[in-house]
Amino acid sequence: MVLLDNLLPILDLSTGAMVVKSIIALYFAILFLQSGIDKVVNWQGNLSWLTGYFSKTFLKDRVPAMLGVIAVTEVVAGAFSAIGIVELLLMNGYSFALYGAALSTLNFVMLFFGQRIAQDYDAAAAMTNYFTIGVIAMIILGVPL
Repeated sequence: MVLLDNLLPILDLSTGAMVVKSIIALYFAILFLQSGIDKVVNWQGNLSWLTGYFSKTFLKDRVPAMLGVIAVTEVVAGAFSAIGIVELLLMNGYSFALYGAALSTLNFVMLFFGQRIAQDYDAAAAMTNYFTIGVIAMIILGVPL
């Protein structure tokens, strides 16, 4: 252990908080940039699948609009989170990372709503874990460095 103490710098609370905030922003950047870009690139495949998913609900005629809203929200959440990493590392700011987490959490709520309407209760239950992560991320990111 003494060897590690000599090799690794001691991190203060501010540096540790910045690392945690950066990792949170990285998580949301990866998750939502990949998911949002996939929805844009594979629009027809996603639209086809979602049309079947919502075929027995009152949302069946709104699938293209819903897919568009989700795709835009995901790309913006991912982009804000990616910008947030740069802001955290270069300027000690956290606004974009917080906005990214807030949009991510809003996206989880929208997905949860759709899953409940489609009566996909297992998927909705799993979405609760993502929502919880989003809320915790917003709390952590909202605390000044």
